[in-house]
This record gives sequence, C-alpha cells and structure tokens, in this order.
Amino acid sequence: MIRKLIRPLAIALAIPMAFAGIAAHAQSTAYPAKPIRMVVPFPPGGGTDILARLVAQKLTEAKHWTVVPDNRAGAGGTIGIAEAARATPTGYDIVMGQKDNMVVAPWLYKNLSYNPVKDLTAVAHVAYTPVVIVTQANSKFKTLDDVVKAARAAPDTVTYGSPGNGTTIHLAGEIFNGAAKIKMRHVPYKGSNAAMMDVLAGNVDLMVSSVPSAMAQIKAGKLRPLAVTSAKRSTSLPETPTVAELGYKDFDVSTWYGLFVPAGTPKDVVATLNAEVNKLLATPEMKAAIIAQGAEPQSMTPEQFGALLKTDYEKWKGIVQASGATIE
Repeated sequence: MIRKLIRPLAIALAIPMAFAGIAAHAQSTAYPAKPIRMVVPFPPGGGTDILARLVAQKLTEAKHWTVVPDNRAGAGGTIGIAEAARATPTGYDIVMGQKDNMVVAPWLYKNLSYNPVKDLTAVAHVAYTPVVIVTQANSKFKTLDDVVKAARAAPDTVTYGSPGNGTTIHLAGEIFNGAAKIKMRHVPYKGSNAAMMDVLAGNVDLMVSSVPSAMAQIKAGKLRPLAVTSAKRSTSLPETPTVAELGYKDFDVSTWYGLFVPAGTPKDVVATLNAEVNKLLATPEMKAAIIAQGAEPQSMTPEQFGALLKTDYEKWKGIVQASGATIE
C-alpha cells in the first residue's frame, strides 16, 4: 500500500522539477533575451571607451543583440569595475576591463572593494596596446633623448599627464623615470581626454597614453609620438621607436583590454560571449578597425584570459611595491 502511494507522489514531484530544468535550459539557450549593459569604467573618448563601443557596435550589427555602453568613470577605472563586480551574475552586466583596474589598482588602492581574481570572471580578451609617449607637434622636444636631457638638467620641471593615478600609463612614466634616472613630474587627470587637451594646449610637456587614445591626434598631426613602451613597435606606429631601442634595455610596458562578468555567471553564458567576441576578432573588418585605433587584436579562451589575469595580478604586485606608489 505504501509503495503504491510513494510511486505516484514521486512522479508528481519529478514532473515540475523536469519542467523547471527544461525552462532553465531554454532560458540559458535563449541568451541574450534582453539588452546587455557594457560598463565602461572610463569617460568617453579614451582607449577603453573606444574599444568597448567598437565591440558593442559590432556585436549589435552581427548578432542583432542590444549591447549598451554605460560609462562609469572615476578613481582610475575602479568605480566601474566595482559596480560590475557587484552586479547580479546573469550575463546582462559585463565590463570592459583592462590592466590598470584589474591588476594594477588592487596593489595601489588600500581599500578597494573588489578582488579581480575572485569577484570577476574573465570572458574574452579583445586587444593589447603599447603605451606611447607623445608631445605637442610644435614642442621643443623632438626626441625622447631631448626629454631626458631636459629632465636631468632641471629635475621635476618636465611634466607628463596621464589618465589618472594608479593606471598602467601613470606607472609607465614612473618606470621610465627610474630607467632613465630622471625625475619628470606626473600630472594626473580624470581620463585621457582631459590630459590630451592640456598637452595639445601646451599646459603639460608630455602625455603618456594608450595608443588608441592618442591615435586620432597623431594622425591629425597635432601630436608627435616620441616612443612606444612595448617590446616591439606598434603596427599602427611603425616609424616610432620603442623605448628599448633608444637605449633602455628590456623596457616593456603594455596594457590589455577584455570583457569580464561577475563571478558566478553561468558557464554557458561566458562561453557564448567568448565565442561571439572571438568570431568578431577573426573578421578582417574588426581586425582593421582595432589596428586603426592603435591596438592589436588578440583572442583567447576564457581559461587563457583568466590565466593571464592571474599572472599579471601577481607580477604587478612587485612592480607597484617597488615603485612605492599608493593611493588612499
């Protein structure tokens, strides 16, 4: 008698569970079923914003998804990353992070609210870019050697702007100070555009910038690139020497850009996003668009990108500690 009662009850309980599983699967395979917000942790116009909007636009065109960039700037990009890390892990909040706010900032800011390795999941690497040292087109500095000579003759008088304290770009300038045994004075700004306006106006002598942020003004002939900081020359600036070529052996500072989601986002959603971004990066049109902005396209699996994040996270701990830089 008990067996006869248990069997119908088990079936009755199993049916809704089965339907729930089918519904969950259907919901997962239907991703995305609504607009996706792409957090951009810097103001409009900078390198991160340019690449984020390019990815959002191309995903929208290719897949008919609705991907909406949302600029959440401040504190070297950490405000936007923190907001993304707190979002519900459904795949409808993604963020364009880069080396500055993912692997440098955690060692600079004393009270950062997120741990990039634990609180975010790597989705898709998009591009990497060297950093470029630029000056106004009619500046007295014709070469990087001119800068070094002036800084040695009058320490702390040559000024360089950056998108903000604690960025890879800021630290590239400080690392160059150390390599050249000079003292240039850092002037932090809230984003690349503000720094760009001041170097164009002659209010600061130099700007240390991502190549995408500076590319339009270089092409327009308003900025003179003096050197790039990567191990090899930029595809977009083939005539511009590397810092290493100019006598500073093994000098290599570059940054990368990629998409992240809050930790706990379903793996199939991560896989879908990765596959679609990698498809875009494989197209000649997307490659050309990224190179035109001064960056180098590079695709990875989520696992490869996650490994890069962890490696750089540990590597930059030593670099930041050696620099002595901290931000409250």
